Amino acid sequence: MSPTMKNMDVQALGKVAVLMGGCSSEREVSLMSGQGVLEALRSQGVDAHAFDPAQRDLSALKTEGFARCFIALHGRFGEDGTVQGALELLGIPYTGSGVMASSMAMDKVMTKRILRFEGLPTPDWRMVDSAQATSDAFVALGGPMIVKPARDGSSMGLTKVVDASQCAEAYALAAKYDDEVLCEQFIAGEETTCAMLGEGRSAYALPVIRIEAPGGNYDYQNKYFTDTTQYHCPSGLPADEETRIQQIVEKAFRTLGCRGWGRADVMIRQSDRQPFLLEINTSPGMTSHSLVPMAARAQGLSYEQLCLTILASASLDSALHEERVA
Repeated sequence: MSPTMKNMDVQALGKVAVLMGGCSSEREVSLMSGQGVLEALRSQGVDAHAFDPAQRDLSALKTEGFARCFIALHGRFGEDGTVQGALELLGIPYTGSGVMASSMAMDKVMTKRILRFEGLPTPDWRMVDSAQATSDAFVALGGPMIVKPARDGSSMGLTKVVDASQCAEAYALAAKYDDEVLCEQFIAGEETTCAMLGEGRSAYALPVIRIEAPGGNYDYQNKYFTDTTQYHCPSGLPADEETRIQQIVEKAFRTLGCRGWGRADVMIRQSDRQPFLLEINTSPGMTSHSLVPMAARAQGLSYEQLCLTILASASLDSALHEERVA
C-alpha cells in the first residue's frame, strides 16, 4: 500500500453515495459493480450508501448531506455526462471523468473522430441509418465488420458481420439501442484492454490484459456471466508491444480530457502487430469479472485500495464548486 493510502483519513471523505443501477441497458451490470464498490468502501470504514438514480431523485444527494459520489453507473444516464452535469449543478464531487470527457467518450463516433485527428490508430468506420447503408458500409470497409450502437456499452446490440446477408439483421439489432449505428472495420488479431488511473500528465496506464474469449466472441454473456473467457495479466505480449499499447492509451485518455480512471479496448492486428484503439470507457465495470480491478491487482493494488483511490480522486469540473465544498 502506498504512503498516501496508509495515511488516508477515510472519515474526511464524508458521507458517500455509490451511484448504481440507473436506467440504461447496462443496469444489471451496474448493480453488480455498485454492490462490490459499496462493500469494499464500507470494509475500509467509509460511510458509504447505495443510491439508485432510477428509484430516487438526484436532489436527495444534496438534502441528505452526501459529500461525494462514486459513480458505478454504466452506459446512458450514468457514463455519458448527464449525471456528471447534475452533480456539477449540485456541487457534489464525483469519481471519473467530467461532463465533456464523459459525453465524448460515450459517443464512439465522436471518440474515433478525435482519435483520428490526433493521429491515434483506430479502425476505419461508417455511420449508417438504414439496412441498405449497412450493406454499403460492408462493401466499403471490405468486410468483415462490427455493427454496434454508437452510444452503448458492454457489447449490447453488437454483431460481427461476415457476410452481406447479415447486414439487415445486424442493423436492426443495433438500432434497438441507439438511432446512431456504427459500422467498424473488423481487426483480426488479439484483443486487449488497458486501464488508466490519475489525471492530466500524472495519469498512468496499468498493466495490459490480453483477452481470450470462446470462439473470439467477447460478448455480453462472456464478459459477465461465464468463466470460460481467459484473461492474461501479465499479458504475455512482448514488452515493446505492451509499452506501445500503454502509450497510445495514455495519449487517448489525456486527449479526451479523461480523469480519475478509465479503460481502453485495443485490438492488435495479427498481420503486422499494429494496435488499434476501439473505445474508451470512463466508468468501467467493477464486478468480479471486471478488468480494472484485475489490472490493479497486477500492480499491487487490492480491490479495496483501488476503490479508495478512485473515491479520493472525486472532483468537479467547476473550480468555483470545488472551493465552495472544500
